[in-house]
Amino acid sequence: MGLNDSAWEKLFEKYRILEAVKNQGEFIISANQIKELREPRLMTKFDHKVNLPAIFAENDLAILPITRGSYMISSFSAYHQFEALDTKVQRISIPSHIQSFSPQFLVSEAIALNCAGACGVLSDFLEDEGIVPTVSGRMGSGRFGFNIETKPGKRFVTVDHSQIEIDAAYEGAHALSLFEAKRDLADDFLIRQLYYPFRAWSQRIDKPVKTVFLVFSNGIFNLYQYQFDEINSYNSLRLVKQKNYCIETKISLTDIENCLKIAGEVPEPEISFPQADSMPRIINLMELLYEKPMANQDITAKYAFDKRQTNYYADAGRYLGLIEKDYGEDNTILFRLSAKGKHIMGLAYKERLLAIAAQILRHKVFRETLKLYLACKAMPDRRTVAQLMKSAGLYHVAADSTFFRRASTVISWTNWILDLAEKQ
Repeated sequence: MGLNDSAWEKLFEKYRILEAVKNQGEFIISANQIKELREPRLMTKFDHKVNLPAIFAENDLAILPITRGSYMISSFSAYHQFEALDTKVQRISIPSHIQSFSPQFLVSEAIALNCAGACGVLSDFLEDEGIVPTVSGRMGSGRFGFNIETKPGKRFVTVDHSQIEIDAAYEGAHALSLFEAKRDLADDFLIRQLYYPFRAWSQRIDKPVKTVFLVFSNGIFNLYQYQFDEINSYNSLRLVKQKNYCIETKISLTDIENCLKIAGEVPEPEISFPQADSMPRIINLMELLYEKPMANQDITAKYAFDKRQTNYYADAGRYLGLIEKDYGEDNTILFRLSAKGKHIMGLAYKERLLAIAAQILRHKVFRETLKLYLACKAMPDRRTVAQLMKSAGLYHVAADSTFFRRASTVISWTNWILDLAEKQ
């Protein structure tokens, strides 16, 4: 059990929070009460639904700040599922005279936003004139009220000078655009991150306020613009625009074929065969570990992974020889990049992608699957891939059903390699 889980269970028991929510529909808890067990900043930051402590998740609860020193717990519908990405990707280039925006240097949301500005992403997406960066950082919310969906129905909440944080704001001739930026790929986000700043600044200026969520990982910018159709309704957000931008790599199918030729084959490692279909999420985890090693519970608590996903994606990186598992104090599991992983993540963007592709193709089943695709100009089906897997000497995979399930990872990773070229 994580530190947050344990601390919240004690607070729920001490203050009979479940009973209060059942009878009154809410419980107000102060920062000082939370501090009895742990720092409030560590106990109340749950950017994704999967990050919620177990006692919240089990009882369909969420938590929102309502003043600078107090929070409300209720059965809030506090999160929004990201819509499916548009399949179109717009190619962008980093200006030739800019050297500090190489992927290995894009280590924060602020730098990613600066890169998006330099590459023309922001001006293209916002479609406004004379855009300049304006407000950012922590500030007060002012006072406002809103309706929010809960299990029993709508509930009215008053916010009075809570703290908000804006990653960036860009004002043009026609609107102020407020940005929330993330470097971790996720399925959902906390609506409050857009709604509170939107309400605060809608009261302060007389031009429209746009809210934009930007996700950056591995050279790709995904931007979502949301509109709140009813200013007093927390859950009234609606996606009005979604676009994707990718830093140009000029990878060709010939480059992929050369990877296949030069990648030497390695014996299958004594690690469970991957069950992590999303190569972008594996790379995203590597980006996070490039900054520092992380304990498994920290990855789970801070980013959009549940406990199983943390292990699945970390083990997938271990399978490729890019991530290592170690043990820290109190026998805590610690993940770090291997020497090979550090080297690859420090490469220029095109070289990084091809190096990761080569690491995948060093494994027989991925080599043979790609060869079949190149020969037939079509991806082999899962049964065919499962047969290839049976002849590859995989570690601890025996049942036909397991081969068939894990074949989806083989197909997904092979498609990722092919997409490096096909989307150029």
